[in-house]
Amino acid sequence: MITQGVFIADRYEVIDKVGSGGMSDVYRAKDHILGREVAIKILKQEFSEDATFVAKFRTEAQSAAGLEHPNIVNIYDVGTENGMYFIVMEYVEGITLKTYIEKKGQLNFKEAISIAIQVGRGIEAAHQKGIIHRDIKPQNIIISTEGKVKVTDFGIARAASSNTIHADVMGSVHYSSPEQARNGFVDGKSDIYSLGIVMYEMVTGRVPFDGDNTVAIAIQHLQEEMVSPSAYAPDLPISLEKIILKSTMKSPDRRYGTISDLLMDLKKALVSPDEDFVTITESDLGKTQVITKITPEQEESLTKKAAQALTFVDEYEEDEPENDDYDDYDDDDYEDEDDSRMDRIITIAGIAAGIAIVVIVVAILGNMVGLFDFGAKKVTMINVVGSEYETAVEELTELGLDENDILVSYEDSDDYEDGIVMTQSTKEGDEFSLSDTLRLTVAGDEESSSGSSSSSSSSESSSSSSSDSSSSSTNQESTGTTETTTEETTTTEETATDGETVTVPTVVGLTQAEATTVLDKAKIIVTSTTQEYSDTVAAGQVISQSISAGEVVAANSTISLVISKGAKEKTYSYTISNPFDSVCAYSIAELNKSGSMEKNQAINISGVTKESLTITLTPIAEDNVTPLPEGAVTQTVNGTAE
Repeated sequence: MITQGVFIADRYEVIDKVGSGGMSDVYRAKDHILGREVAIKILKQEFSEDATFVAKFRTEAQSAAGLEHPNIVNIYDVGTENGMYFIVMEYVEGITLKTYIEKKGQLNFKEAISIAIQVGRGIEAAHQKGIIHRDIKPQNIIISTEGKVKVTDFGIARAASSNTIHADVMGSVHYSSPEQARNGFVDGKSDIYSLGIVMYEMVTGRVPFDGDNTVAIAIQHLQEEMVSPSAYAPDLPISLEKIILKSTMKSPDRRYGTISDLLMDLKKALVSPDEDFVTITESDLGKTQVITKITPEQEESLTKKAAQALTFVDEYEEDEPENDDYDDYDDDDYEDEDDSRMDRIITIAGIAAGIAIVVIVVAILGNMVGLFDFGAKKVTMINVVGSEYETAVEELTELGLDENDILVSYEDSDDYEDGIVMTQSTKEGDEFSLSDTLRLTVAGDEESSSGSSSSSSSSESSSSSSSDSSSSSTNQESTGTTETTTEETTTTEETATDGETVTVPTVVGLTQAEATTVLDKAKIIVTSTTQEYSDTVAAGQVISQSISAGEVVAANSTISLVISKGAKEKTYSYTISNPFDSVCAYSIAELNKSGSMEKNQAINISGVTKESLTITLTPIAEDNVTPLPEGAVTQTVNGTAE
């Protein structure tokens, strides 16, 4: 269990947990080198020793790291530390499309098309690099607070090739294509099907197939026709309805040939939403049939209306043989004439939809967690470093902060007495929003500071990123909410007050990941870690624990760990003197260092990790310019340990 304040790769400081999926957990963290917030996906401990899961995890990183597009969550870093496999990705602040649909219900057609185009562009970029997403669903689509739509979670994506067959069905079954449901050949048309289901849900507020279990839903994808989206959205333009229907044909051959073809029709639907231009081919069994949800009394008439809503190209051409404009709309001439007009319309519609999305996202987040409060007051931060924790809290609450918005971690310190604030996340004089969280680091452990609190997460993420979970924020895998964290905290407090006690296990010698897992199972929470050099304990392993092994404590007690940084590397210092009665030049190959020294001069070099150096000294003629190589001296000098 990774907790707030833990450092990963000596660079990423964990702020809070924002999501969890089947294979991994996602955390919000601070990159202390580049000074930005990131999302970190960490493979769950129970899978870290499973070669198959590790391979899938690495495949995700390798696939996604090669993608760079405005509509895809970027991957920044990949690594492993102390048995933990992790991926560092772009932190996207916002909500998932799933949450957006749940809050808003049905989306209007312009909004749905705008989102679908942005998602399609991200998928198109992946397909162009031979990568199939395989798990397109609203939970893996993030809408940022700026209205930008990004696709995340390439957890089961793999490079498509001619022998990519019988791929594992790992996507959410509500959005899986029929070929995925039967474990068949999977290619880019599978992503088109899933995007079609997503579009269906955007305009109707529901998925077309649902059931009590995954098998029942999969069978519906394979065998049943879906209810026409216009049955739930009567005002849905015919163009978008037929785009959805064509995208979700059960036979891949009857869907759009490429995601680029789908994008072309989506753009045209923005220009001419009521034009019936979408081509849907017939199958060997006859014409495409669309089921409309109706009462028995209305079945006959409504079925005819639904059938009439689908006019295929061959029928259209027979009825209107002279309508050359429709037949040729895909040709280059048509595109040349209307490209600029279409681009303008798409841009305007996209901006309008983006503004609407931003407003609703802000409202949703404000209502759910208070993270983006329209009226959030800002104050100038005061300095509480060096103050007693209780005094600091009093001063901060007087400033306007809520005590629940102060997140505290504890560290041992030789410079501060226990209970003294050592650092604060917002510096004195900086502007601070009262809807944000202030992080304090206090010397000592939690027991030394009464009244300390560990606040729950104050923001909801999406990410980077995200993941193989059912809901993601930041791309990341699933959206963590304040309500969830608060519930967990409440449960912890209730458990602790029930009088349950546990025996503290020993974790000395274990890796940080192993130690947190062992303590978590023992109902003991790791709240902070510090790092120290050790000549006897290997790097990454626990040197000591704040509560002795065997001690009986209340369940959910907190503990801090000291993690070894390994043996401190020895350094040496050197004093090099000029042995000549003239100016001399010196050269040290190991340090790639050179220079000159005056007569009777010496230089000092410290902090060198090498125990000995090879030094070449060359006298210089009286003109102080010409070297005299015949008098050069090369010697090996041993350093003095510092």
